[in-house]
Amino acid sequence: MDHFNKNVGSVSDLVMQYFEGIHNGDIEKLEGVFHPQALVVGDVKGVEYFKTVGQYIEGVKSRKSPKELGETFKMEIVSIEIINQTATVKARVPIFGYNYYDLLSLAMVDGKWIIVNKLLTHVND
Repeated sequence: MDHFNKNVGSVSDLVMQYFEGIHNGDIEKLEGVFHPQALVVGDVKGVEYFKTVGQYIEGVKSRKSPKELGETFKMEIVSIEIINQTATVKARVPIFGYNYYDLLSLAMVDGKWIIVNKLLTHVND
């Protein structure tokens, strides 16, 4: 059980870094939490969204961050499930007037957790 609790903390810490990267527009933080070959896939108000993590981070880099726009930090982890060296995280990411839900797939790579896939969708309130 201690091993599980340690992993939950490690996964939670990584997701908080991800949240901070998005909220603050911190590209280095985002590059540190994603595997370089990760994909970011989903839909935004019904429009398909399919990008490499490099394309996604470039988009974050070229926009004003939620922090710069004065948005309150409201991102939260909804659930974490860990099985061996893999984990899934369901997260709520309300930014830019959208109510995003992210489904993050994580793997233990070289002794640390990293996001290997991000699915996203917008849900109307």
